[in-house]
Amino acid sequence: MNKVSHMLRVGAAVASLALASNSLVASSHQDAPLVVLDPAANTTDVYAFVVDQGVNQVKSLVVALGVYPFEEPGIGPNKFNFDDNVLYEIHVALGPDRAAGRATLSYQFQFTSRTKNPNTTLYNYTGVITNVDDAAQNFVQTYTVTKVDHRARTRRVLGTGVVPPNNQGTATPFYNRDDDGEQPARDGALTLADLDRYTRQVITPLSSGYVSFAGQRDDGFYADIRAIFDLLTLHDPGKDNQGGFNIHLMALEIPVSQIGGDHQIVGVYATTSRQRVRVLRDDDNKDKDRDEDRDKDKDKDKERDKERDKGPWVQVARQGNPLFNEGLVAIVDKDLYGRTSPETDGVLFRKYAENPELGALINAFLLGGGAPQIATGRTDIAAIYIPDLIKVDLSTTGTHLTATGGDDPAHGFSRLSIFGGDVLHSTVQDPFGNGGFIPAGWPNGRRFGDDVVDIAVDAILSDLRVVPPVINTFPPGDGVTHNDMNYNRVFPYESTPQNGRIHGHHGAAAN
Repeated sequence: MNKVSHMLRVGAAVASLALASNSLVASSHQDAPLVVLDPAANTTDVYAFVVDQGVNQVKSLVVALGVYPFEEPGIGPNKFNFDDNVLYEIHVALGPDRAAGRATLSYQFQFTSRTKNPNTTLYNYTGVITNVDDAAQNFVQTYTVTKVDHRARTRRVLGTGVVPPNNQGTATPFYNRDDDGEQPARDGALTLADLDRYTRQVITPLSSGYVSFAGQRDDGFYADIRAIFDLLTLHDPGKDNQGGFNIHLMALEIPVSQIGGDHQIVGVYATTSRQRVRVLRDDDNKDKDRDEDRDKDKDKDKERDKERDKGPWVQVARQGNPLFNEGLVAIVDKDLYGRTSPETDGVLFRKYAENPELGALINAFLLGGGAPQIATGRTDIAAIYIPDLIKVDLSTTGTHLTATGGDDPAHGFSRLSIFGGDVLHSTVQDPFGNGGFIPAGWPNGRRFGDDVVDIAVDAILSDLRVVPPVINTFPPGDGVTHNDMNYNRVFPYESTPQNGRIHGHHGAAAN
């Protein structure tokens, strides 16, 4: 088979997979106007992929949610944290719920903060932190993971964990090379034993084989967002605009046996919510004696503050596949997307997937209007995004992993679907008519390292509605092919947080 014929055949398979799985560009973490004003609730990216042997040595679905974009490493005296008053949820849709865009199971992360010694200006670190939650870690967050089964209408606490310190530098040397606060953050680990001390200490076994992590990490999303949103004036090489920034990440390893086994395709998305009502007491500004008492007892003050958030939880943000809300949904509906469920995507947002303005913009700004009309009637793009869940085939073996995304040319982390032979074998579907081989990465799940911007641009420039499909690639995409930090090959997979003492924001030039 010649190269052109192979590309056309593969392109047809891509379209078939999108339609078969109901399952394109990425998040710069500023998806909707209102949630930008609420960074602790602002979702950055959702990840979902299969591993053969997780921490507990069983086949698992790994899911992760990032929040708090553009964290400047090493600030003070306060720092970036999870919010005690935000409900963080990762949702999994099983069986018919996947096609309906309806959560079957929800995994809730809720946080509690405490300050050990409030009578010091050393708010977070009173010395070098040798171990997580030792006396030198003055500010500590803990969390509870709760499994909600919407079919059975049950709730079960899976366990609790502790959040490690942020990577400040001198105060947190064991995040960094040679356990030295003056050195860059450690490279990606190949084994659990290679992880930094703090991360190892907080990987938490929960009940029923679940494993959790919550803490600061490097922002593993890479793209030249400033160029994309500056009239698509791309650079070659581009700049990684998330380079040098951290996020906060929640990750969960779910044994496939706990969600009905691996003979299925599941959907994953995430939301953040706040309670509807904040109760303000009449005497808050009148009783100075009580104010003085609060200064003396910060833990009691935290309890009083928590009592002020009342009423039902109200969703303020959601995230599924990368870039749908940011890149395809019009401004008038961006905040609406964040408040709604994937169940309503077919009614409210299908028009944006089928008629992507981004396709017309790429044609006008980058191609001089010379490309065929690709901006209307895009049922192929709608098949990927509506409902907006990341679809993951659990029947495959574990996916290929990467150090940076650009280090593995054999496994197409920057290519549209299965170009480059980046495939896994499914036992539950055969959309390509090739014996069940399907993509190893997005849109079949999303791995750390998938170059979702380039994948999406190629998908929108192509026309997968026809047979044979029209395949248009746009090298070099946004000009960024890899992350500025190495990912871990083991849980929690996201890179070590950047060292606040020595970091910079130079951006990562493409290879």
